[in-house]
Amino acid sequence: MTVLKSLLDVTAESYATNRKAQLEALAKLEEQLELAVAGGGERYVRRHRDRGKLPVRERLELLLDPDSPFLELSALAAWGTDFTVGASVLTGIGVVSDVECVVIGHDPTVRGGAMNPYSLRKTLRALEIARVNRLPVVNLVESGGADLPTQADLFVPAGRIFHELTELSSLGIPTLAIVFGNSTAGGAYVPGMCDYAVLVDRQAKVFLGGPPLVKMATGEEADDESLGGAEMHSRVSGLSDYFAVDERDAIRLGRRVLSRINWRKLGPGPTRTPEPPRFDPEEILGIVPPDTKVPFDPREILARTVDGSDFDEYKPLYGTSLVTGWASIHGYPVGVLANHRGVLFSEEAKKASEFILLANQTDVPLVFLQNTTGYMVGTRYEQGGIIKDGAKMINAVTNSTVPHLTVNMASSFGAGNYGMSGRAYDPRLMFAWPGAKLAVMGAPQLAGVMSIVGRASAASQGREFDEEADRTRTAAIESQIERESHAFAVTARLYDDGIVDPRDTRDVLGMSLSAVHSNRVEGRRGFGVFRM
Repeated sequence: MTVLKSLLDVTAESYATNRKAQLEALAKLEEQLELAVAGGGERYVRRHRDRGKLPVRERLELLLDPDSPFLELSALAAWGTDFTVGASVLTGIGVVSDVECVVIGHDPTVRGGAMNPYSLRKTLRALEIARVNRLPVVNLVESGGADLPTQADLFVPAGRIFHELTELSSLGIPTLAIVFGNSTAGGAYVPGMCDYAVLVDRQAKVFLGGPPLVKMATGEEADDESLGGAEMHSRVSGLSDYFAVDERDAIRLGRRVLSRINWRKLGPGPTRTPEPPRFDPEEILGIVPPDTKVPFDPREILARTVDGSDFDEYKPLYGTSLVTGWASIHGYPVGVLANHRGVLFSEEAKKASEFILLANQTDVPLVFLQNTTGYMVGTRYEQGGIIKDGAKMINAVTNSTVPHLTVNMASSFGAGNYGMSGRAYDPRLMFAWPGAKLAVMGAPQLAGVMSIVGRASAASQGREFDEEADRTRTAAIESQIERESHAFAVTARLYDDGIVDPRDTRDVLGMSLSAVHSNRVEGRRGFGVFRM
């Protein structure tokens, strides 16, 4: 039998302690998500409504199919910066007229929807997700363009938006712009470069230069409507494909466009009957310790995540710090790699490499559940070939072409992040739990290394080592690394695609698997040289 058994004791003190810590982390996450939902705040939302306009999340709700899920991405982008949490743009994957789409919606209550460096990164990541997973794109447009004080960080990389939109079209991936308000200067090219454009009467303003700029540049007196109004673009310029009388009409027209694109997924649908896990996902909160140095058995997570808690483990007696095996999630077959006791030894690296090769031979997507401190160090392990074996694993991850989905459950340190398909290795989608950490190494280890280096330097120069200064420096370094490795700080920089409630991991992975199957799911049959 391959059905997992659980050894979890829900009456244990450790279970209650873990659950309490996870709930506190989730409460802090909820606070930040509420800030993102609030946008520019009550004053600006009210002013927006007074103009007869809908907030971006209400536009999204009308756009999506009734009662369908929405997988929001990068919700805490720009957290901890001078910019609003969420970075003035809403992105995610949802279903519109039975078509899974990437949705990008400007939030005009935040500085008029102006683009800052974080909203640029967030938009580009959403477009990348659309391209690699072959998902149509719906743009809900209302933006004043670039946040001018940060133009030096925007102007050059922002051109990539146009590149992505036109490349999507060339790949046969439909793009749609629904323009609710300003779409000026560079932003005017968004409806211009999308396959379809819907403009709202008396609200859409699409022009390269507004009346003040036209006056300064040419001396011409012009008004918004004649320069870039919906009626002009519908009757005269031809930029608009559909003329909407109001916002709801625009969304209706946008949904109609998606209903007629004759869209078909290239990957297979679920091939197995989805079954709920035999154990309650709610119990995941009591499994994961708040201290990332304390290990936990990922089989307990899998028992509450995969279909029917059925997990066919591969090489269970070899390389036991890495759990590998076959399962399905919401009916989609997957291969799973999950860290057990954190450290990756040579056996784990070779086991992972073989498993990734097998998944590619059978066209099975891979799920990486990270909780790793990296590859093992020390004389014995260096002499045993840990570098070569780690390179095999990273080679396999790099050249694997089946979709990768990655979740950082607790820690992702050092080259273990790379071997477990971290951001640099292009997982199709990557998420983190609220207590997760990501850094070159743990804060105490990093500070300790710096202290040792300082002592060695003092000894080599024949000078006395300042113990008090070392203690102060060590504390400062630990504090810095703790801040920078915090899940909120990591997701703010878009090093993952969002923080998720551990209890929702199964559904998040299910939605992600559905999305990646919009494209072909094909493994690589030939790999590069593996150093033996």
